[in-house]
Amino acid sequence: MTRRTIAHVLLLVAVVVTIGCDQVTKRMATSSLAGTTGRSYLGGVVRVAYVENTGGFLGLGGELPPAARTALFIGATGIMLAGLVAIAIRERLKGLALLGVALFVAGGASNWVDRVAYGRVVDFLNVGVGPVRTGIFNVADMALMLGGALLVFAQFRAQLRPRGGDVKAPGSDDLARR
Repeated sequence: MTRRTIAHVLLLVAVVVTIGCDQVTKRMATSSLAGTTGRSYLGGVVRVAYVENTGGFLGLGGELPPAARTALFIGATGIMLAGLVAIAIRERLKGLALLGVALFVAGGASNWVDRVAYGRVVDFLNVGVGPVRTGIFNVADMALMLGGALLVFAQFRAQLRPRGGDVKAPGSDDLARR
């Protein structure tokens, strides 16, 4: 197997494991947290509680009419995820950028499947200290955030890296040509 093939197999494994972990933890949250007041760990730093999210990030759009939610969270999201995969293939992304897209698509796809199957996503995690807390999220949301962060990092890193033809010798400038 070539190095590239191994990398693609590892990416596929990362996607499958991400989706699998998200789906398993959502089912566990449903069976052990639904109908309870939730639980708190590490002195309240980590809280788990069952929440059904019919909206998007932090519940945004949850109050939209069902047809609008379907169009936005199933139709548009599905198109966006497929578009990201197409862009990654067309641009032949590598390294951290490709891992970022894989994690972003895995998280998005796992939540997308829940919206198609159930019309909602189960969220159950909340972290913070005192009044400074996150919204309630799930494993897919963590994959989305990590994937997005890796994409941004890869882009900044690529911008900082000098390119072959763009490097000038110290002290040279365009005025010498005039």
